[in-house]
Amino acid sequence: MAKKINGQKKYWWKDAKIYELYIDKFAGDIPTLTENLDYFTKLGINCLHILPHYPSPLVDEGYDVSDYRNIRPELGTLDDFKALVKAAHGCGIRIIVDFVFNHTSVEHPWFIEARSSKESPKRDYYLWSEKGTEFAGATNAFPDIKPNNWIYDAETNEYYYATFYPEQPDLNWDNPAVFEEMLANMEFWAEIGVDGFRLDAACYIIKREGTSSKGIPETHAMLKKIRARLEEKYPEVILVAEAHHDIATTKEYFGKGDECHMAYHFGLMEQIWLSLQRSDPERVRKTLLESLDIPENCQWAIFLRNHDEVSFGTVPEEERAALLAFLDPDRRYVWERSGRTAIRIANIFQNDRKKMEELYRLFYSLPGAHITYYGDEIGMENLDVREGVRDPRYYVRGKFDWQRAKLQMTDPQSLFSAVSRLIGAKNAQIVHLDEPAEARA
Repeated sequence: MAKKINGQKKYWWKDAKIYELYIDKFAGDIPTLTENLDYFTKLGINCLHILPHYPSPLVDEGYDVSDYRNIRPELGTLDDFKALVKAAHGCGIRIIVDFVFNHTSVEHPWFIEARSSKESPKRDYYLWSEKGTEFAGATNAFPDIKPNNWIYDAETNEYYYATFYPEQPDLNWDNPAVFEEMLANMEFWAEIGVDGFRLDAACYIIKREGTSSKGIPETHAMLKKIRARLEEKYPEVILVAEAHHDIATTKEYFGKGDECHMAYHFGLMEQIWLSLQRSDPERVRKTLLESLDIPENCQWAIFLRNHDEVSFGTVPEEERAALLAFLDPDRRYVWERSGRTAIRIANIFQNDRKKMEELYRLFYSLPGAHITYYGDEIGMENLDVREGVRDPRYYVRGKFDWQRAKLQMTDPQSLFSAVSRLIGAKNAQIVHLDEPAEARA
């Protein structure tokens, strides 16, 4: 439950300083990540968001899960993960894991069984169609990769539904068995000690004919049901919604404080970049005003960019081209059909240290739970462009540059040191506000 300070409830997630990373790309494996927890304490981080660590064929960097209750062998073992959680907690660092609950891998045992026969007991764990014409108004998340969301399956001569990669069939959350199975998976990790779940593609889990199948009322009802069930045994474990909408619609993912504890603030991310492109800081101030009036036990998760592309979902069409030209003028890392770019901050500013520090100063002055994407704090750049890459997000998912990091950690004039000071100043401000007056004297 939430702690009380001076009679006020204190929710740990409201002041989170989150660092988002892939275990393999940041540290190689779980034991090495555990050995390097001091990196985060020096930076001022108090929460890690671990991107998918589950067994996976890695078609989509681990978001195609083949086993929800294990660790990819190259990352380590379950015992290694348990040791990481224990050590992180000992350092005052919380652990949030990605929970990919919209879809599985085609190599998940459920789907293997489901496509083996139309009479399979697991058939109804997924969405099937004889013609593949249903849900015509639904979002196709990857138009650069597939023409529509229905994927032909030769084994049963039907189509299965996939919002993202063709190798990621969507689960049928209208099936109570799916709910029970997936909640059991969440409880498995909560029992190990994880502090929260980032709900990947939270807005897409329920589909309905005649709608966009994005953020519909049935989806919110399901999220409330997940929250209520999880909270029965794990009241301190939080849900973080990844759902790209306008601000008013995103607020719906908080419910009345009974849905998700946090939601990614895509609208603020967009307006920060637009404010820089247009030299118009009023955009950020206006966005913050629109972001008020959320439940007391909820918080915005704010970020500048993450493991995906910088998307412009709520930006008017006439502004998108100018914003894209500002971020990626040579269009080196663009999803062509969707007009989005996957680009790191250092590339945007051509590693201009002053400009990057000014951006971080703005970012860490804003209210919310702050998310840093691994490597941005040391000015890591995109990987080199190469032939055959169909998904430009690949370019922002390179190996962490430990040589650069170690040099910057000992240099008080480095970008790392500047970011560390900004996070530290924000943390000091939080302590000043929350501690009893006698402790601040």
